[in-house]
Amino acid sequence: MPITTIAPSILTNSPTQYKDIIKKYYPFVRRAHIDISDGTLTTSTTINETAVWWPKGWTVDIHMMTAQPSKHVDNLIKLHPNLVILHAEARENLLPIFDTLKQNGMRVGVAIVRGVYPGSIKPILAAADHAMIFSGHLGEYGGEADLLLTEKAELINDLHHGIEIGWDGGAKLDNIRPITHAGIQVINVGSAIAKADDPAQMYSLLVAETEKEEPL
Repeated sequence: MPITTIAPSILTNSPTQYKDIIKKYYPFVRRAHIDISDGTLTTSTTINETAVWWPKGWTVDIHMMTAQPSKHVDNLIKLHPNLVILHAEARENLLPIFDTLKQNGMRVGVAIVRGVYPGSIKPILAAADHAMIFSGHLGEYGGEADLLLTEKAELINDLHHGIEIGWDGGAKLDNIRPITHAGIQVINVGSAIAKADDPAQMYSLLVAETEKEEPL
């Protein structure tokens, strides 16, 4: 079974809280998922990308919840994360934006929300390095994982064999194993880690679950 990576999610509208989360996660995080919302796809906003930073050695994925990603490209190039995830339902053509980000050394991904069928975005998937199945509520922690959405993983892989597949929304100890066994390689975990009494211990428990060969 392929190794699955747990990427703790960071979602906040406060630069001070952002700093506190980074400090809390620093001892155990290797790959992190940072959510940024400008209010064009969600009813809420977060800190924007100009306020984002991370410790040396972290691999960082940035999830841009925006209908107008082109407005953020210059700042993303300056940040230079490992991966930038944009939304299929953005009001712009993602392909030239993908090209610009790739030319500047970043990987690109597409977030696939509940109502988006992978077959309807074939050109985007063909150009992407990563496809993130989204089961949560945009701009919020604490979503419920709809495990029926794991069926999208096979559809995505049929359309772009070998693409990295991620999951976002409601992953926790009692469901992370079936998510893993559906072929998900990166699982972003928000409230299960953020609200744990001991985030580092919870992270370790989640990792241990992904390593179990039995699906349930």
